[in-house]
Amino acid sequence: MTPPPDPRAGGVVAPTREDPVARAASEVVGGPLGDHARPHRWWTPLRVLLAVACLAWVLAIVQKAPCIRDGWNGEDTRYAQLCYSDLPYLYVGRGFAELEVPFTDSEGRYPDLEYPVLIGYLAYGAAVATQAVHGFPDLSARQAAPVESVGALPGVDQERQDFVAVNAVLLLGLLLLATWLLAGAHPRRPWDAMGMVAAPVLVLTGLVNWDVLPVACVAGAFWAHARGRPLLVGVFIGLGAAAKLYPAFLLGAFLVVALRRRELRGFGLNVAGAAGAWLLCNLPAMLVHVDGWAGFWSFNSDRGADLGSLWLVAREHGWDVGVGTVNTVSTLVFGLVCLAVLVLGLTARRTPRPEQLAFLVVLGFLLVNKVYSPQYVLWLLPLAALARPRWRDLMIWQAGEVVYFVMVWLYLGAFTSSATSGAPDPAYSAAILIRVAAELYLAAVIVRDIVRPWHDPVAPEPIAPDPVGPDAVAPDGGLSPAGSGRTPSR
Repeated sequence: MTPPPDPRAGGVVAPTREDPVARAASEVVGGPLGDHARPHRWWTPLRVLLAVACLAWVLAIVQKAPCIRDGWNGEDTRYAQLCYSDLPYLYVGRGFAELEVPFTDSEGRYPDLEYPVLIGYLAYGAAVATQAVHGFPDLSARQAAPVESVGALPGVDQERQDFVAVNAVLLLGLLLLATWLLAGAHPRRPWDAMGMVAAPVLVLTGLVNWDVLPVACVAGAFWAHARGRPLLVGVFIGLGAAAKLYPAFLLGAFLVVALRRRELRGFGLNVAGAAGAWLLCNLPAMLVHVDGWAGFWSFNSDRGADLGSLWLVAREHGWDVGVGTVNTVSTLVFGLVCLAVLVLGLTARRTPRPEQLAFLVVLGFLLVNKVYSPQYVLWLLPLAALARPRWRDLMIWQAGEVVYFVMVWLYLGAFTSSATSGAPDPAYSAAILIRVAAELYLAAVIVRDIVRPWHDPVAPEPIAPDPVGPDAVAPDGGLSPAGSGRTPSR
């Protein structure tokens, strides 16, 4: 019998013909894509992905429905119904109800905004749009009232609720942009972006904070990389770093690739684009009020062990250390992780894909960080979708993330017996460890793909030796196991 054609031989890769889970799931709609199937004229992969992203966002809003019905005022609801979001509470708590411009001097009336500048600008834009919907109410009464009374003034509570709705619309636009960019990160594999848009964690955490913004920037960096535009890669990284710090770590992944391919000029353009974009975003805030701009950095430097971190698990079990020690040890361990990824990338049989290296670096940062908020899982989402586009592995990883998502709200709401007694909460510590184990599983699979590239779903077939990497030609002339005569199971 003639074997089926390799789904990667040309055209768009069909997931139902290369992913066992997708193939099995396709049986409910008639089975895998046939050899002579013709694509739908209108429902292109990109349009399907955009539609799924919209559906996921609708579900994200539905997931917040209990808190929406309570007007974000139910203290127990937000934890018991797992619908907490930072957005409504920051509307009053950071001065957006008074249209206080982020990173300016409020003379002590409000604390400095503890977010990087692009998130501050986005939140302020959403506040302006919210007040435009309400006809730009007179703010003089709010500015004259004590801060603790602003939330009770006429109109503020409704604005606070609408602020969430406005942000949901803005973040949907960013999600659609991220989807479009991620679908183009590998022109022949647009369906890999389904690992992001159909992810349960996107539904659960997408509206907790503004982390979809840096996700779109990360997707843009890989979109630009696929088109050989290193300066634009850097611009996207710089924009992402102006929204959250972690996109800057992508530069390490691109450095490894540049060293392997001897393309340091391209990496120089990455750095130049990143530095220029970051500085352009940050300079206005730095010039207006440098202490306000530095609020993000000082806040993160001064905070201790917090939600989701292994440091919190250690503290819950009696090993509590000072903030300075945590900062030092975290930095050193993260440096070792980066060094390990560098060695892995430089000694691998062929040049690893930058998304594989980026996933390992960002995960290393999250695991040693002092805080691992529930929405930080979004940082890994586009990287995981590109690095390991296999539904089995993505589902195993996200199962651990879902367990943690449920437990963090029960922990904060003191609904577990140990929490109500004031004792350490072993259930929450176990949830943190389950999530870490699931993440390490996915990281191990990605490392395996780098060390043995014939396991990598995105690697070309047959896998040729890297022309500028270590001499790793297998006895059969490629990098697949010698004498196998077939592609190993992926």
